[in-house]
Amino acid sequence: MKVKKLKENYDFYKLENQLCFPLYAASRLVTRCYQPVLDELGITYPQYLVLMVLWESDEVNLSLLADKLMLQSNTLTPLLKRMQELGLVDRVRSQKDERSIVISLTEKGRNLKQEVPRLQAQLTDLGITLDEAMQLKGLLSKIINHAE
Repeated sequence: MKVKKLKENYDFYKLENQLCFPLYAASRLVTRCYQPVLDELGITYPQYLVLMVLWESDEVNLSLLADKLMLQSNTLTPLLKRMQELGLVDRVRSQKDERSIVISLTEKGRNLKQEVPRLQAQLTDLGITLDEAMQLKGLLSKIINHAE
């Protein structure tokens, strides 16, 4: 990535001048907003992300899940094992390709979808308007798409 000269006296060594820190801090703070409901449901935020992907299609290949969540499959495997122990997902080898693992929702995993409005309600007071939230999401998506 090329670094353009911003200002003559711009100090790249100051935390306050870094893009990465507010992204990191905001991510942690937004995730923390979900925590009370996630704790009540007995799931973690990464497990919630897996469920969101599965609620879209009910069944996905491990490699597709890894791509959608931008994670390595070896990072997802212990997470999925734990979710299987909790009765939220099933993991089976594909009938078409034995090397492929298919992840699907159980009834318990499907039922958690009804809790999404409660989780989303946790984000009502972030100090930005809906329009600003949508602009921010657009900018973040632009960064993600460009960095891939």
